[in-house]
Amino acid sequence: MTVFPPTSRETFAASYPEVPHILAHSLDHHPLLEREALAQLAEALPEPSVEYNAADQPIGIDGKPAPTGIPIGETIRRIETSASWAVLKNVEQHTPYAALLAELLAELTPAIERRTGRMLKTQAFVFISSPGSMTPYHFDPEHNILLQVRGSKVMTQFPAGEPRYAPDRVHETYHTGGGRELTWREELLSGGREYPIGPGEAVYVPVMAPHFVRNGPEPSVSLSITWRSEWSFAEADARAFNGLMRKWGMSPARPARWPASNRAKALGWRVARKLGAG
Repeated sequence: MTVFPPTSRETFAASYPEVPHILAHSLDHHPLLEREALAQLAEALPEPSVEYNAADQPIGIDGKPAPTGIPIGETIRRIETSASWAVLKNVEQHTPYAALLAELLAELTPAIERRTGRMLKTQAFVFISSPGSMTPYHFDPEHNILLQVRGSKVMTQFPAGEPRYAPDRVHETYHTGGGRELTWREELLSGGREYPIGPGEAVYVPVMAPHFVRNGPEPSVSLSITWRSEWSFAEADARAFNGLMRKWGMSPARPARWPASNRAKALGWRVARKLGAG
């Protein structure tokens, strides 16, 4: 049985890689995504693969919030009352989750490869959130589909590549080791678009599209499946090269969005790193 119905695969093929959109899926009763299975997974993952903190966060934060001190297994098992937000990173480290990720991406592979070529660095993340949780304003370097399994969320997305929402210097710093958190200002809200999702729904997030996510009134479980492409790596390397050019006193133009390749600047950064200048 397929997870994404034909209409969703058609929508994805028409929209990928630059247009956010909602998809349907049939993953909302999968046994690997039940609460106890996720608690056991969290307890088995290496420490760097688990991140969790208090759920009551503002839209904009400076750096990562501190953990709550509640053990991760207890955090997940009591997610209704633990007032927490947790992410299990790279769950494909465990064979059953790797198989699930491969199954999901296989359904979308033809559409992806037609546009951005072979999928690189495929990964999966599981988010478990208490009612009312906030995932603060940030961006991510991957192509990303967030599948809602339990509860509901509203993702507010902003246009990718627009410096009003994510300044060029923040991109450049991120791609040379800085954080992905963005500075929030209330006047930005008018430029965002809300994507509400419940069980059986998913939202696609373009590479580096700024967004924040507010959880609904119930505990939430969602699965994020991500992949990189040569285009996404070239965009990242072009950003890093721009940061180097800025250090040299230049004012470089920002990388172009897909389908521009950004190949020249990406190559410049890769050469600079080999020479030790990056």
